[in-house]
Amino acid sequence: MRKSRTLARAALAAGTVLALAACGGSPTSSAGGETEDSGPTKAEELYEEIAGLSGQERRDRLVELAAEEDGLNLYTSMTADVADAVTEAFTDTFDIDVSVYRAGSETVLQRILQEQDAGFPGNDVVETNASELGALQLEEVMATYEGERRDMVPEAGQGDTWTATRFNIFAPSWNTDQVSGDLIPTSWEALADPKYDGLLSMELGDYDWYLALTQYWLDQGKSQEEVDKLFTDMVDGAKLVKGHTVQAELMGAGELAVVASNYSYIVERAKVEGAPVDYMPMVEPAIVRPNGAGLMKTAANPATAMLFMDWLLEEGQEVIVAESLTPSIVEGGNPLADVELVPVDVDRLLEEGDEWSAKYDELLAGGEVVAD
Repeated sequence: MRKSRTLARAALAAGTVLALAACGGSPTSSAGGETEDSGPTKAEELYEEIAGLSGQERRDRLVELAAEEDGLNLYTSMTADVADAVTEAFTDTFDIDVSVYRAGSETVLQRILQEQDAGFPGNDVVETNASELGALQLEEVMATYEGERRDMVPEAGQGDTWTATRFNIFAPSWNTDQVSGDLIPTSWEALADPKYDGLLSMELGDYDWYLALTQYWLDQGKSQEEVDKLFTDMVDGAKLVKGHTVQAELMGAGELAVVASNYSYIVERAKVEGAPVDYMPMVEPAIVRPNGAGLMKTAANPATAMLFMDWLLEEGQEVIVAESLTPSIVEGGNPLADVELVPVDVDRLLEEGDEWSAKYDELLAGGEVVAD
């Protein structure tokens, strides 16, 4: 079902080399005509300069420098409504125009790789899933970001060149008109019960959830055979859907009864809007995957990019909460303090992602695809 990211990267590189050869360009040159070995970019030099500042002095200097730049180019996999809320709040605060390219996380990754290969500085900042950020980190196209707000982010959300801005929580959810009493799942193991045959839905791309839950069960003492059987029993009779938002819409419409691993914020927002859905009490452990942002080495508007990062980790966290997402920095009490959390192992996902993706595809081969 899914193309290997390594193969996709090679295909993108080959295609770009051919395109550049046709027009006389060099595939090894970077934005601004600099080569890969030419030392720090202008953007990196600015990031390093600002890193030594803090508080209001840092904010004032970035605002001053941003006024000399040409807005912000943001690539993101946020849902459209969240992206709109975030960028509108940023624009309202600083009177800075934001140009947004929004797509699925893998598409965002592919576009950045294509543009970097072509030496085109398309985006100043990227905000997307940790796995795609990790892939970009390996490509060494993002710059180091330092700041006092970053230091407040949990360790699981601090990559070498990316910083978590929010966390996605995988949780079972259900249609409250169809599911009640002992049909409400109270554990991940419960989803393997035959009573969910024909009721349960699984998402086609959730191999990161699959990896994390597999490792958790193994750490808890289950054998590999026991873990495999639990997942196989889940898939038996399951309805497969591409996209968490689509799953929530189908569940709210009564076409799905139980969803194995939707994002809690999507279900919460549907619930607030009046859909008959719920995910509480939350099944533990909650599987948590960071989403974050990174500054591009080739940013055409580096001061604005850094200002956006600082803001997103400060005032922007309030916008994230208002959109029912889980912020990476929790102040004034953590509503998940008493919930057992298991983070997705991002490093392992990077190293073994293709393997786990293939395993998950093989696992789901017996399910019924109802929306892709």
